[in-house]
Amino acid sequence: MRRVVQQIDPALMLGPAISLAASAGLLLYWRRHHGFSGLLFVLTFAAYALAIALKGVVQYLTYGTVVADFGYASVATGIYLGAQTSVFEVGLAYAFARYAVAGKQAETRDAPAFGIGLAFWENGVLLGALPLFSLAVIYLVISAGGTLASMVASQLPASYFSSLASATSSAIMGAMERISSIMAHYAWGTLCALAAATRRRRYLAAALPMGMLDATVPFAGEVNLWVFELVVLALSLLFLLVALSALRSEGVSPHRRLPTAQRMVLGGNSAPKSGLSSRSVVKAPEKGKNPPSATSTSERWLSR
Repeated sequence: MRRVVQQIDPALMLGPAISLAASAGLLLYWRRHHGFSGLLFVLTFAAYALAIALKGVVQYLTYGTVVADFGYASVATGIYLGAQTSVFEVGLAYAFARYAVAGKQAETRDAPAFGIGLAFWENGVLLGALPLFSLAVIYLVISAGGTLASMVASQLPASYFSSLASATSSAIMGAMERISSIMAHYAWGTLCALAAATRRRRYLAAALPMGMLDATVPFAGEVNLWVFELVVLALSLLFLLVALSALRSEGVSPHRRLPTAQRMVLGGNSAPKSGLSSRSVVKAPEKGKNPPSATSTSERWLSR
C-alpha cells in the first residue's frame, strides 16, 4: 500500500488551490477597497445555484439523446452546452441583477461586485474549495493505510497516480482553465448588472453570447490541450476587455477606491462608533442652507 501512497502527488491540489485563492482574493480585495453588499453576494449565489440546477435537470433529461444523435465532439453538442450557459447562467444573472436594482440593493457602481460574486461561486467554491477538500481527504485516507485506504485507492482514476511532471502539467492547465472562467464569469456578470442598472440592452446583448464559450468543451480532446486552453484564455480575456470598456463608458473604474464613508456602509470597513448605517453618509446641512445633492456628490466623485 505504501507504493500507491507515494504515487499520489500533492500537485493535484495545485489547480483547485489556485482557483480558490484567485477568486477569494479578488472578492476580498473588492470588499476591502470598494465595499460589497451582503445581500448582493447572496443574490449572486442564488443566480448561479439556480442556473447550475437547471442545467443539471436539462442535461439529465436530454444529454444522452443529443450525444447519441450527434456525437460528443460535434458542433451540435457544443451549441447544446453553450446555449444552456447563455440562457441559464447569463440569463439568470441578468434576472437577479434586475431584482437587486429594483430592490435598491445595487446600482451601476456595483456591477463589478456582481461579476466577482458569480466568479467566486463557480471557481472559489464549486471548482475550488470542494475539489481541494475532496483531494485532501483522499490523500490523508490513503496515507493512513489500511483496508479503507485500499478501497479508496482502487476507485481512483489513473491520473491520480501520474508522475510529478504529468500532475504538475495537468494542474497548470487546470489553473489556466479556472482563470479563464473567472474572467468570463466576471465579464458577463458585470455586463448583466450594467444592463439592469442602466436599462441599456446592448450590455445584455454583449453578455449573452459569452455563455457560448462552453460550446468549445466537446473539442477539448480533439486538439492539443495547451492550444485549447490558450484559445479559451484568449476569448475570456476578450470578454474581460469588453466588460472593462463598458464600465469605463458608464464612469465606473474598478481601480478607484470608494470614499471611506461609502465603503463602511457597503461592508468594506467596520462601521464607525456613531452607529451610522444608511447607504450614504452626508453631513447635516447648516441652518439656512439646502442639503447637498446626492447626485451631484457622486458626479463630483466620478469626475476626480
